[in-house]
This record gives sequence, structure tokens and C-alpha cells, in this order.
Amino acid sequence: MAVNFLNRNVSDLCVGKPALRPLPAAATIAEALAVLKKSGEANVSVWSCDHLKKVLEGSNCECCCVGKICMVDVICFLCKNENLDNPSKALEAPVLQILPKGNHIVRHLAPNSSLLEAIDYILEGTQNLVIPIQKCVSTNTRKTLSKSSSLSCKHHDGVEYCWLTQEDIVRFLLNSVGVFSPMPTFSIESLNIIDNNVMTVCYHDPAISALDSLALAHVEQTSVAVVDDHDKLIGEISLFTLAYCDETAAAAAILTLSAGDLMAYIDCGGPPDDLIELVKTRLQEKKLGAVLELMDEEFSLSSSSSSASSCSSDDELGVCRNNVSGRYSSARRAEAITCYASSSLVAVMIQALAHRASSVWVMDEDNTLIGCVTFKGILKVFRSPANARPATK
Repeated sequence: MAVNFLNRNVSDLCVGKPALRPLPAAATIAEALAVLKKSGEANVSVWSCDHLKKVLEGSNCECCCVGKICMVDVICFLCKNENLDNPSKALEAPVLQILPKGNHIVRHLAPNSSLLEAIDYILEGTQNLVIPIQKCVSTNTRKTLSKSSSLSCKHHDGVEYCWLTQEDIVRFLLNSVGVFSPMPTFSIESLNIIDNNVMTVCYHDPAISALDSLALAHVEQTSVAVVDDHDKLIGEISLFTLAYCDETAAAAAILTLSAGDLMAYIDCGGPPDDLIELVKTRLQEKKLGAVLELMDEEFSLSSSSSSASSCSSDDELGVCRNNVSGRYSSARRAEAITCYASSSLVAVMIQALAHRASSVWVMDEDNTLIGCVTFKGILKVFRSPANARPATK
């Protein structure tokens, strides 16, 4: 039964998914930022479309999604030494400059491909699968479409696309988890999906010391754990939360604060005033006036667009407004989501999906961090349900 379930078309997961908003590969990082902030989405797809070939040769336009960009990409880019003297100029660089090289983060997949194929791509390192969802049938029909739909047809030669994430597939599997019984009731330890090779930073260490770990965690769809001197988990620098921060203010915080203070700074309620002042003071001390000036501009814009910003009463669901950017987001607070090695697979899936966390930290009985469980690890188990048996001791 499980094998038949995994052979179903991936298009079954696309029902109700919104069409992607294309960003041309020729766009600048600043233009990508404008789309991110206006749309409120965590990621924007980047497309290479050869419309000139269609005009000159009369052939079909070759449109291809070449990657995706989110706020974390921009923040890590701004934190590089070569961009600190003139961050405004750095943002005028082509968006292709900050897309991951040599890594198939985004891949196209036909709608009649199987769920099994989709999972295999993810296990190879893909984060987002691009699936065609709609054809604009004729010129007359196209004229009746809304302006936004017409633009989408123009950009993609009559085809609209959505994308599926690791979270989408895990959620789909959870909704039919009974098909895989009894495997979902096994402990994560017995299924051997605890990844012990986690990225950590000490609470009092400079946040900038974790910059490489943040970039790697972004690629691997996890987070960086913040621990004390005894490897006790204190919290995390969540890449999901960081994706909804203002790029300059977050970069300034990484450059000047400790890892512990950074957690408080990027919390969904917005940074406390004392930390904002501390960041500004340290930027001045480091002679990073250009970063400070850009940060002040962002705070001025956000304060004028939103006179009051605070988390709603739905904090537990992670629905809040970020004080820095003034955007509503599904970002969550910096408290780490944890479980134990004895936790069942289905319980960990529910935890991760409920908190919009792509990874869950695994603790031992005295709350020492021992590893994490990721969406990728979960999908690996579902990929081979026949082999998913509790390990014997």
C-alpha cells in the first residue's frame, strides 16, 4: 500500500498552490529585496527566460527557474567584509551573484512525476521543486485574464508554476500517515534518523563567528543551535525567523552582537530598544558608518509605515509582525523546538509542522543536545518504508 501511495502523481500536492511570482535573472539584489518585502513571501523564484529567441526564431521560449532568493541570502551577503564599506552599492549587484553555485537547490519536475521521484530529488539536496500548474489556452482567453495572470503567461510562455517544499511533502505524508503504519509510531532513535553532526555556537560567542554555519544551515534547511559551555541547548538562531528580518538591521546585529543577544534581536516581537542602541554604538566603534546609515533609513521607513508593531495573541502559532520590517510573517520566536530520542516519528512530524520548523533538536534526559531531526531525514524513512524497522539493541 505504501509503495502505491508513493507512486501517485506529484500534481496531487499542487492543488490550491499559488503561482510563483517570477524574478528575472537579470534583476539586482535590491530589486529582489523589493519583491520579497512587497510580497511578504519567504522566497522569490529567479527565472532565466529567453524571449528574444522566441521573437527571432519563432521557437518556444525557454523559461527555467534557476534558483530562489530569500532574506538570509542577502543578510549573509551583506556581512561579507568586501560589502561593509558600501552596502548600498553591494545591493546593486546581480541577483545571480548570491545564488548557490553548483547545488541544485531548485529543480523542475513534470506534474505526472511520482511522489517518489520528488522525494529522491530532495534527498539529493533539492529544497524546492518547480511544477507546472496551468496553461493559458489562447490569445483570446489571455486577454480576459487579470493583469497579473497575463504577465505570468507572458513570462512563462503560457505556463504558470508553483513549487513544492520539503515541508509541503512532509505535511502531505502526515495527512496519510496511516498508510505507513506501524512505522510512524517507532522512535526516531530506532529509525536511526537523528543527525549528530549539528552546527552550534556558544551563547557568549560573537554572532559573526557563526556566519559560515548560518550559510551552511540555510543550504541544509536547518538552524544553528545556541549552547552553553556544557552543550546544554539555550536556543537557536532560526533561519526561518531570520528570513523575515530587515536585511540591514539583521546584518548589523550579526556583525556586532553575541549569539545570545542575536536570538533576542531577531525574535518575532522585534529587537528591544537597548539592543538597537548597542548595535548602533558598536557599528560606530567598528567604523561601519555606511551600515549604520542604511540601518537608520530602514528603521525610519518601518516606523513611518507602522506606528505600532507587536506580536499578536497568536504567538504560539507564530503569527506576528516584525518590528524591523513591518511585515506580517509566520516567523516564530527563537525558542528551540525540542524532542527526545524516544519520541515517535509522527510526534516529531507534528511538532515540526506546527512550529514551521524544518528541524527539531533532540535532547537527552539532562537536556544536553545530542542532534536533530530534519525534514530530509524524515523523508528518507518514508522513501524506504520496507526498510524502516526499529533497530535491535
